[in-house]
Amino acid sequence: MELVTAKITDAKETPLHRQIRRIWKYKLLYVLLVPALAWVFIFDYLPLYGITIAFMDYNAIQGFSGSQWVGLKYFWMLFESEMFLNAFKNTLLISLYKMISGFLCPILLALALNEIRVVWFKKSLQTAVYLPRFVSWVVYGGIITLLLSPETGVINKIIAFFGGDPAYLLVEPAYFRTILVVTDAMKEMGWAAIIYMAAIAGLNPEVYEAAIVDGATRFQRIVHVTLPGITGTIIVIFILRVGYIMSAGLDQVINLYNPMVFEVGDILDTYIYRVGIEQFNLSLAAAADVIKGFIGLVMMLVANQIAKRINDSGIF
Repeated sequence: MELVTAKITDAKETPLHRQIRRIWKYKLLYVLLVPALAWVFIFDYLPLYGITIAFMDYNAIQGFSGSQWVGLKYFWMLFESEMFLNAFKNTLLISLYKMISGFLCPILLALALNEIRVVWFKKSLQTAVYLPRFVSWVVYGGIITLLLSPETGVINKIIAFFGGDPAYLLVEPAYFRTILVVTDAMKEMGWAAIIYMAAIAGLNPEVYEAAIVDGATRFQRIVHVTLPGITGTIIVIFILRVGYIMSAGLDQVINLYNPMVFEVGDILDTYIYRVGIEQFNLSLAAAADVIKGFIGLVMMLVANQIAKRINDSGIF
């Protein structure tokens, strides 16, 4: 009789009532979400109102209500500015190079670390390669400057040993982008490899055992077992990196570049910093930031759709 009554009650219950009952059942878990949601709302969504600065002749004294709306005036100014177009081009090139190196190097590093069988050596090497991640670019940039110094730098000592002429590489436009890409990969690839190593650790060991029984070499196991097993993780990381294609690394560039490499080293982040902070043209800086964010959003959506069509994998 009680079972029949319960079935009748469930039949009369609407989806809304079931949802409310489920929320009430797990109310304590939802309460734990409140601080995180409040943080996201206050620091991620409320500041979005500041985007309106890009569409007005903003005056800090008059505020939002007193400033005059000018529409797309500052956007047209950006597209007519050679400095902005140069920074835009540099951002795309440097970000593309970083995306390629920063995407491939962690995968190769994770695969290499996974093949090391001496536990203490594997852990020591892993610690050594991801330790630079915890060093700020202010300190790391100083180390790079010392290493590339024409008088005392180790790199120039090696060049001189092989008969070359020492040079201050940081002021050479031909080498500056390469230095940015290489130093960024050296600093970040150890930390990024942790994600791939976690994905590799979650693979079924029986698949490896079956491959060994079938006579697969170590390289063949990497190509036919390990890489297909972490394809989903690789795709997700790639999509996220594409979303940051317009961010070439403000901390790194601002600590390494100089007037001699301004033409090849100025990026959107440094342009926004210079226009917004040094020149205090907040409307122009906001317009540049809107363009940067919009392009990043579009690129991420496109990459996500391509990934879903190819491998039915995406972040949403």
